Amino acid sequence: MRSLKKPASHMVKEAKNRIREYTAAEIIAWCSDADLLIVDIRDVREREREGFIPGSFHAPRGMIEFWVDPDSPYFKPVFGEVRQFLFYCASGWRSALTVATLQDMGFEAAHMSDGFKGWETSGGLIERSS
Repeated sequence: MRSLKKPASHMVKEAKNRIREYTAAEIIAWCSDADLLIVDIRDVREREREGFIPGSFHAPRGMIEFWVDPDSPYFKPVFGEVRQFLFYCASGWRSALTVATLQDMGFEAAHMSDGFKGWETSGGLIERSS
């Protein structure tokens, strides 16, 4: 088996040491704030299968750097708004790496440390695709 110089778990730990994190329980109390945009970076199949946080904006992980960059042909204007951005994935690993990368780009954001799984266990509302 191949050994990696820096496994994913190590990269997630490093990212979490330098970004802002909130638990799902904290977000549930905060999510009615109109200045907050909750961004779901999970795959579309995850959203269809498990549901999503009501009002969340879907931005697939594979495109996020391009969607937030105003100089990119893929820029999404929602990311140019003056808001607080909070990213989530299933368990908080992908969102930690995402927010660390966005922070490196100069884009301020935070993430939900326990992800959608934490949202579910904390009793957060879940919307399902029709």
